[in-house]
Amino acid sequence: MEIAGGVLLLVGSAFILISAIGILRMPDLYMRMSATTKASTLGLGIVLAGVAVYFGEVGVISRAIVIIAFLFLTAPVAAHLIGRAAYFDKTPLWEKSVMDDLKKKLEEEQIKNN
Repeated sequence: MEIAGGVLLLVGSAFILISAIGILRMPDLYMRMSATTKASTLGLGIVLAGVAVYFGEVGVISRAIVIIAFLFLTAPVAAHLIGRAAYFDKTPLWEKSVMDDLKKKLEEEQIKNN
């Protein structure tokens, strides 16, 4: 159990490192947020699974499961809301971005309302 817990901790830590590198390497807020949300959520989930496996107690396992569920439910929603707020605050997209689906939707709604 110690080896399995240690392996899970290392794998989770690697995903968190990838998330940190994504923050530094991605060109705009939206891509940084995507990299951070996906990789760090998975990394933290794996780290918590490693902690649960290492300790092997019912209390620790149940808390880890609840934390993982809460993390997987809240992190994507929070990232979506932050990204949407940044978009409405006119945070620029990367100049090489090829799609802006929200802009099309907002333009269609303006045409529909007028």
